[in-house]
Amino acid sequence: MSDLPEQEPRQPVETAVLEQQLESANLRDRMVALASLRDVPADVALPLIKKVLNDESLQLRSMAVFALGVKATSESYPILIEILANDPDYGIRADAAGALGYLEDIRAFEALVRAFYEDTDWLVRFSAAVSLGNLKDPRAFDVLIRALDSPEVVLQQAAIAALGEIKAIAAVDRLVLFIEAEDWLVRQRLAEALGQLPSPKSISALKYLTKDSQPNVAAAATICLQRLEE
Repeated sequence: MSDLPEQEPRQPVETAVLEQQLESANLRDRMVALASLRDVPADVALPLIKKVLNDESLQLRSMAVFALGVKATSESYPILIEILANDPDYGIRADAAGALGYLEDIRAFEALVRAFYEDTDWLVRFSAAVSLGNLKDPRAFDVLIRALDSPEVVLQQAAIAALGEIKAIAAVDRLVLFIEAEDWLVRQRLAEALGQLPSPKSISALKYLTKDSQPNVAAAATICLQRLEE
């Protein structure tokens, strides 16, 4: 047998390298290091993510906030709630709202509803609506129905998708009003949502959408109709 000493575990060495890269003056080094954390366990990654949460680069901060949603630990939730409530940059607040959806932590419900109603930027409200769908909490019904009336088409898209996610059968009457929406992505989101809401009206609307002039909408409607009929 060999008398060579056992090799040290690789993880501590890799973590030390990543920590050093995250402190680099070169933005690319910091970005590469942060991206590399996807291969690091969440509890090890968290202190490294926290190093760049207040970085001078908004792009890097955005990546770090997103990473908090992917690398879930007990600290992720309170950090994201704080960012959503108080960060001065709307893009970072939107990232925090999105990351809370990734966590799928039901405690985020009230914070996301508050962000939807109170934040002044549509992107934050959009992310909040999407994440309310991710939480799959039926209490989001009223918020999402209100979002259907938004002048921002992307908010309508988010609300339609989220109503499907929370299985809001009661929303079908409102949703089918979008069957002739000018924006084809709205019609596609409608087809996908109706595919999760089994009802005679859903089936009828999906049959109509299978003949949509936009191929993506027709394909989505066909798949969702088959799912309902099965």
